[in-house]
Amino acid sequence: MFTPRTPRIVAARRLQRRKDRDQSGRFLAEGPQAVREALAAGAVLELFGTPSGLDRYADLTALAPEVSPVTDDALAALTETVHPQGLVAVCERVDVSLGEALAKQPRLVAVVAEIRDPGNAGTVLRTADAAGAGAVIFAGDAVDPYNGKCVRASAGSLFHVDVVRAPLDVLDLLQAAGLQTLATSGTGEDDVDSLLDGGLLDEPTAWLFGSEAHGLPDELLSAADRRVRVPIYGGAESLNLAAAAAVCLYASARAHR
Repeated sequence: MFTPRTPRIVAARRLQRRKDRDQSGRFLAEGPQAVREALAAGAVLELFGTPSGLDRYADLTALAPEVSPVTDDALAALTETVHPQGLVAVCERVDVSLGEALAKQPRLVAVVAEIRDPGNAGTVLRTADAAGAGAVIFAGDAVDPYNGKCVRASAGSLFHVDVVRAPLDVLDLLQAAGLQTLATSGTGEDDVDSLLDGGLLDEPTAWLFGSEAHGLPDELLSAADRRVRVPIYGGAESLNLAAAAAVCLYASARAHR
């Protein structure tokens, strides 16, 4: 049984660092939900589990290409949660190029531009998946989609949609692919409700979301087809990023259906 000092555990633990994830093309997926979706996507290379975890999730264990029992301490070394759920998988990255994603002609795309918070980014990824988006683009100096917290916040959606890592200047390619580009801004001249009511969200759309602290970079705001705000009807100053993304993406999902 592997311990924290076993070389395979030591190597896997290095994947908690972005540098090692980038160099190896691998990352960690923690917990049964993420492991289940990673297995369905064919992304799992090795499954680590405590004896109780492997027994509890025997259906997942049976699907893994390689299974390695580990001690509780070894599993704790691989996880970032307070109460690990007994399974951690080493996975190969699943991102695709922007050209590959756009060749599928998605009708709904989410762009997270220079978003640094992994929890927010993972939640937007999950929301985009739920709304039927075909791709989520991590643009510019955005958080690594394979950051452990981002993977957990995506709740398996990382394996359902095309994940793209791209430079910040993606608008020309999105527009050339037939997507209208809508930049979210608290001071936008358009609002989501008016666009939905006017039928303007019927078109294939790429929504652009910036960080909560700084919003979208000026170059994306100016180059987008429209600058759109989420209307605030009560006394709240604003919505957080994940909530605003849900409103925008579901408005498009409703229009497309």
